[in-house]
Formats: sequence, structure tokens, C-alpha cells
Amino acid sequence: MSARSKARKRALDILFESELRARDPLETLAERTADADPPVRDYTRELIEGVVAHASEIDDRIVGALAGGWSLPRMPRVDRNTVRLAVLEIDYLDVPDSVAVSEALTLVGDLSTDDSPAYVNGLLGKIVATKPAPTPD
Repeated sequence: MSARSKARKRALDILFESELRARDPLETLAERTADADPPVRDYTRELIEGVVAHASEIDDRIVGALAGGWSLPRMPRVDRNTVRLAVLEIDYLDVPDSVAVSEALTLVGDLSTDDSPAYVNGLLGKIVATKPAPTPD
């Protein structure tokens, strides 16, 4: 597993824990950083801070791509937070879309339901297809 893959997994753990405990992810991040067991990678910090900073835009992108009858709260917690990380990478970070999608599918494949990889793949496919065009500098 690559360093970035481990950082994504740790970011997912922190987001999941924060949601489960109804806590600010930045507080959980600070605790895990202080514990340093295992150490929190810089990319984990970047992911958590990015998801928090862009939370409403990320959730709007997800809701806009959800299939009929689905809502953000209805999604399994692992899937919801994995997709948030992927949307951050797709829309805000310098990560190839295919890498963000592949990493998300690996996470839900390992940690969520049997149906999750196919659902998340379709959802992220819609998100990539509706990605805003980059603005020229």
C-alpha cells in the first residue's frame, strides 16, 4: 500500500470516527496527531482540512449526483466519507480523477458492503463527468 493510500485510509478513519461521535473532524485530527500512534501523515491532514474547508460544496456535488431515492444520510457512513475524500481530490487537489476513483473503490471494497464498489463507482463517474472545467490562470 502506498503512502498516499495509507494517508487516505487514515483520513477515512478520522472522518468516520468524527461522524460517529458527532465531533468536529479537526478536533479528532488534533487528538490523533497528539497520540501519534500511528503518526498522522501530512497528506492525511491535507485531506481532513480540505474536506472540512469545502464540506458544503463537496456534499452539494454528491447530492447532485445521487440516484433517485437516495440521500446523503441514507448512504453508508464509510461510503459517504470515502466519496467526500474522492470529491476533494477530484475537484480541489492535483490528483488524477482515475486515481481518486480507484482509491475510493479500494477503500469501499475493503471496508463497506458488497454493493458499495459498484454504487460508488457510478456516483463518482457522474461527479467526474460534471467536473467544472478548469479556469485559465
